[in-house]
Amino acid sequence: MNKTTDKLTLSLAVRDKPGVLVRIALVFARRGYNIESLSVSPGAKAGFARMTITTSGHPDTRVQIIKQLRKLIDVVYVTDHGDESPIETEIALIKLRVTPNSRTELLQIAEHYKAKVVHYSAETFILRVEGDSGKLSALLLLLETHNVEEVVRSGPVVMNRQASVFKDILAADEAAE
Repeated sequence: MNKTTDKLTLSLAVRDKPGVLVRIALVFARRGYNIESLSVSPGAKAGFARMTITTSGHPDTRVQIIKQLRKLIDVVYVTDHGDESPIETEIALIKLRVTPNSRTELLQIAEHYKAKVVHYSAETFILRVEGDSGKLSALLLLLETHNVEEVVRSGPVVMNRQASVFKDILAADEAAE
C-alpha cells in the first residue's frame, strides 16, 4: 500500500443486538470508506458478537473511524491490527470451467495451493482453498488465464497472537450493566 491508502483490519466485540451492524456501517459510510470484507460470528460469551472488518483509506481518516466506532454504545471493544501480525485466515470457493486439456494443469495448481476439489463434473470444478489473503490472491492471479466463472471469498478473520483482552473486557462490561 502507499502512504495515501492503507489497509485497515479491525476486530470488534459488540453486543449482539439488532441494528448494531447498521450503525457500524454508517460510521464507514460517513467517512467515505468502503467495507471490503466483513465477518460476523457469535462471540466467546453469549450476548456478544465478534466482527472482523477490512477496508482501505487514508491513515488520518483511519484514526477517526476507530474513534467513532469506540463511541458507539453497543461496541464494547475495537482492536486495530495495523501494527501487529495477527493470525489470519480466509476461505474461497472458485468455480472453473474445465476442458479435457486443462484438467491436469488445474488439478496440479490446486494441489500446489492445497485447494480441495469439492465439486467435479465434466464441465466444471469448484475448489475450496483456505489461507491468508495473500495466498488466495496469488492463486486467483494464477487462475486468471483459465476460465474462472465465479469466486466467493469469506474475507479474512483475524486473531491476535498474545493473550486475549476480550474475555476480561466483556466480563467488566457485564458487571457494569
